[in-house]
Amino acid sequence: MTVANLTSPAFDLVKLTRPNILSLEPYRCARDDYKVGILLDANENAYGPSIYSGNVSSADSNAIIASDIIAGLHRYPDPHQEDVKQLLCNLRNAPTKDDPSVAPLTPDNLYVGVGSDECVDTIIRCFAAPGREKMLTCPPTYGMYAVAAQVNDVEVVTVNLDLETPGFPVRVDAIMDTLTNDPSIHLVYLCSPGNPTASLVDPASLKKILEHPTWNGIVVVDEAYIDFSPTGSSLAPWVTKYDNLLVMQTLSKAFGMAGIRLGVTFGSPSVARILNNVKAPYNISSLTSELGLKALSPAGVALMNKNIAAILVQRQRLLDELPMIPGVGNFIGGNDSNFLLVQILDKPDGVPSSAIALKLYTTLAEEKGVVIRFRGKEPGCPGALRITIGTEQEVTVLLEKVKETLAAIYNA
Repeated sequence: MTVANLTSPAFDLVKLTRPNILSLEPYRCARDDYKVGILLDANENAYGPSIYSGNVSSADSNAIIASDIIAGLHRYPDPHQEDVKQLLCNLRNAPTKDDPSVAPLTPDNLYVGVGSDECVDTIIRCFAAPGREKMLTCPPTYGMYAVAAQVNDVEVVTVNLDLETPGFPVRVDAIMDTLTNDPSIHLVYLCSPGNPTASLVDPASLKKILEHPTWNGIVVVDEAYIDFSPTGSSLAPWVTKYDNLLVMQTLSKAFGMAGIRLGVTFGSPSVARILNNVKAPYNISSLTSELGLKALSPAGVALMNKNIAAILVQRQRLLDELPMIPGVGNFIGGNDSNFLLVQILDKPDGVPSSAIALKLYTTLAEEKGVVIRFRGKEPGCPGALRITIGTEQEVTVLLEKVKETLAAIYNA
C-alpha cells in the first residue's frame, strides 16, 4: 500500500539527528544472531534461575513457585521484542483497517522502552544536542518532559496552552511563530489527552505544526491516556504519513500494568531505527515482555475494554455528583482521560482558591486516607485538584470525604 507522505518539506532527519548518534554503530548482542539451540554465546548461567522450582509450602517465604514466566530467566530477553511490537500494531491498526489512506503499522515503526520516561529521554538524547539545541513544551503538562530535558542539558521553551478557553486547546499559531523564529528548537512535546488537562490535542492543530514549511524538527505526541478517549482517537497511524511525528503510549494506564514499565513509541521506520540503535540491548526484561504479551492478547484487550467501561461509568458519576458538593467549582479540563481536573472554591459560592484546594488535598491524604493530586500551582489552574477515577466503592468514599472535609474547612 502506498500512502502519501505529508511531512514538512523542511524535515531532514540527517541534519536533525545529533552527529554522534547518526554515526553510532549500535551494540550487537548475542541474541541479535541466534535465539535457539545450545546457547553458549552470552555467558549465561545454563543451570537456570536461582528460584526454587518444586512444590513448596506457602509458608516458605524464601521460595517462589515456578511458572512459565520465570522458566527462562537465566537467558537474556529478546532485544527486539517483535511479538510485543506486533500486538501493539494490531491494537492500533484495528480502527483504521478499512481505511485505504492509512498504511498499516508494522514492528519497524516501533521502539519500546522502560516506561514512557525512557522513551522521553531517548528521544531527547537522539535529536537535541546538549547545551545547544532546545525543545518546546506547552504547560500545563507532564513534568517529566522538563526533567528529562534538564538531565540532558537541553533548554525548554514554553508556549502555554490557551489558559482562557475551556479544555486548554493548543495555541497553534503561537507554536508556529516560535518554531519559525527559533530553528534551534528540535522537538515539540504535546500531551494528548493532556496531563493534567485531560483534553485531546486537536488533530488539525497537530497537522499544521507537522506541515510547518520551514521548521526542521520532530513533534512528539504523548498518548499515555488515549484509551480513555473515544475509539479511534489515537494518532499512532499518522506516523505512516508523517516522518516528523512520534507517538508515545504505555501499558501503565488503560492496561493497568504500571508495575511492568513498558512504554511504546511509534514512528517512521527511519526514526524508529535511530531510537532502537541507542537503546540498551536488553532494555525490556523477560518478565515485562511475558506480561505485556498477556495484556495485549485478545483476552487481555477484552479485559482492558471491560475495565475502561467501568471507569467511564464512574467518570460520569463524578461529573454529575462532584459539583453538587458545596465548594466544588468548575471542571476546567476535558473529559478524555481517567482523571478530572476540578477547581475548589474559597467558600461555597466563592472563587477558585489554591489555598483551600491545598488544605483539602492535605487533609484528605493525612486524615481521611484519600490521596488525590494538588495542581493549583500549574498555569491556568488556580484552585485545581486532579482526581483519578477509582472503583465504584472508592468514588463513593471520595465523594463522602470531600463533602465532609470541605464543610469542616469552611466552618473552621
